[in-house]
Amino acid sequence: MTRKVFDRELEILHRDITMLGARVETILVDTAAALQTNNREMAQRIYSEDPEINASRNQIEQMCVNLIALQQPLARDLRAITATLKMVTDVERVADQCADICEIMITYPELNQMKVPQTIVTMFEKATEMFAEAIDSFIRQDADLAATIRPKDDVVDSLFSKTIIEMSKLIQADQAFVSQATDYMFIAKYLERIADHATNVAEWTIYAVTGRHTSMKTNIVDRDLTNELEN
Repeated sequence: MTRKVFDRELEILHRDITMLGARVETILVDTAAALQTNNREMAQRIYSEDPEINASRNQIEQMCVNLIALQQPLARDLRAITATLKMVTDVERVADQCADICEIMITYPELNQMKVPQTIVTMFEKATEMFAEAIDSFIRQDADLAATIRPKDDVVDSLFSKTIIEMSKLIQADQAFVSQATDYMFIAKYLERIADHATNVAEWTIYAVTGRHTSMKTNIVDRDLTNELEN
């Protein structure tokens, strides 16, 4: 493969991860709208898109592996491919979290019997902003913009904790809202994860541009709601 052809392959890779990021950003915006308007049909549509997102992730991963194996790229090219290989997982998992939120809406229609907590609304706004800026930083290869993402994750973490406290107090005050409050706890958990994945996308952008490793959120696992309630 000549350098010209290799550069073209890199352009295609950059285009594909950019398109996937834009699609997942739309899914995130639509998920917020579906929840706030109780649009279960929209939630079902978003949920049904998940296999396509998974397929796109697999395709991009295979492109990265092929480029590394066949071309043995060096320096910045290798960083760009490696960063794409890593960040595509975070992008795809944002779509997974949206699908999880939509599944709650589809499975538990009684959720609409309770107004969406303001903390959840704000978490959606913050997480969407973080993800959009993280993707934009990658498209523009802007390490300075990417560096602004991590501090915003602390805000989402605080909102997550606040939601857990508010919902647990609601359950204690009125057992009629146990189901809805519990569902909103899980939705808050998924939004907290989305912010973590957005942070990772930004960190991989910094690596691609500068070659500098920063602290990744490598262990994004289920938050134990029991522990949150006890703290």
